[in-house]
Parts: sequence; structure tokens; C-alpha cells
Amino acid sequence: MDEIDDGMDIRIAQRLRTLRAERDWSLDELAKRSGVSRATLSRLENAEVSPTASVLGRLCAAYGLTMSRLMHMVEGTFQPVMSRQVQPVWSDPEIGFRRRQVSPPAQMLAGEVLECEMDAGTDISYEAPPHQGLEHHLLLLDGQLSVTVDGRAHELKPGDCLRYQLFGPSAFATPAGQGATYMLFIV
Repeated sequence: MDEIDDGMDIRIAQRLRTLRAERDWSLDELAKRSGVSRATLSRLENAEVSPTASVLGRLCAAYGLTMSRLMHMVEGTFQPVMSRQVQPVWSDPEIGFRRRQVSPPAQMLAGEVLECEMDAGTDISYEAPPHQGLEHHLLLLDGQLSVTVDGRAHELKPGDCLRYQLFGPSAFATPAGQGATYMLFIV
């Protein structure tokens, strides 16, 4: 993937503060709803640390947003064409995950396309979906990927497409010797 936007963490922090303020939630209330410690929330909202994919997933679930919708709020306005050079990239370097917003974000349109990369030996778990029944189509482009949905693991190889709806926890894992690149279509 290409260059990572260094100002993204600051914009995410500002948006997280705004989302909490709009709901009139204290840090303690958000901690209870998300399962993320108050201290971590404070550090995130002050841009003292970069959010992990797992923490963003928990916060999005608490706010009832998809991660892509949160990123749209951070990234700006709708344009029908977005060249690769300006597609925002968010990274969680601590676990080896990168996410590119491929489709132009638009509040009035539901579908989204993401390009994701996971390093070898990476595990990402989400406790709950941001919306019950959210439909995903995951197309593995390269590598190996195990996706667990509703307690069932699916072992994917390049070219495989997994179509599913999210109602509970989900997990993504790559083996120790190989990472993965995939496209995620969200409806």
C-alpha cells in the first residue's frame, strides 16, 4: 500500500471526541459501552496514541457505526471518483494491518469497498458488528486468510470469495509465514 496519512490519527481523535460529546457521554459511560478503558479513551481522544483496529471496532460498535463510516466522517466530502493516490490509508502498525478506502465515501450511499492488508501472523477480533446483519463480500487477492464468523472458521486462498452477514463476533487471522491482501465489499 502507499503512503499513510500522518494527520489521520489527529482527525480520528477529533471525531471520537465529537461523537462522544454529541451523545453527552462521559468517558466512563463510553468505557462501559465499548469495553475500552477510560485511560485508553482519553489518550485516543487527545491523539496521544494511535487507535488499533480492535479498539476502533469496539468504539464503532458502541456508536452504531461501521469503521468505514467513521473513516468517512474523518476523511471529508463525497466525490464520485477518487484516484488511488488520494484514497485514504489507515494503518495499525502495532499489529500489521492497513486499510485503504477505495470507494469514494458518501453518506447517502450504503456500499463501500476497502482494500486491506494483514501482515503474517496477524490476528484481529471484533466483539460485535457496528450494525446487525451488515453484509460483507470478502475477496482474497493474495496470501492466506482465516475468517471466523458466527463461530465458524473459513480458510481462504487467493480468488476465494466469502459472503456473510455479521450478527456477532468476527475474527481475521493470517498464518505465521504469510500475510494477506483482500478486498472487502460492505453493503
